[in-house]
Amino acid sequence: MTSQSLVPLPDPQARRWAMLCHYAAFFWFVAPLIGNVLGPLIVWQLQKDRDPFVDRQGREALNFQITYSLLMMLCGALAWVFIGFPLMLLVNLTTLVLVVIAGIRANAGEAWRYPFCLRLVK
Repeated sequence: MTSQSLVPLPDPQARRWAMLCHYAAFFWFVAPLIGNVLGPLIVWQLQKDRDPFVDRQGREALNFQITYSLLMMLCGALAWVFIGFPLMLLVNLTTLVLVVIAGIRANAGEAWRYPFCLRLVK
């Protein structure tokens, strides 16, 4: 028996809010350029005091979306030398996959940490 199996699962409502923190990044479809950061920020700010799991996952989602935004700005700058376009595609596909995985894991009660993420919001 591992020590992780001794940690109780967050309640279902906390798991749903944590999942929504990750999936709120899809607010980008409604508000391009800033929606991917605003969505997780709003959900996290509204729900962070209810459960520590939601607080941690909300911060993780926000940090990842900030990292994604910075990467897309870099890709935009590199588009002038044509390498930016394939990089944008790669970054977008990777982000889509990681956000879906994060939402699934959060709904299962697992504490997900994004790879390659700047953790600016503490």
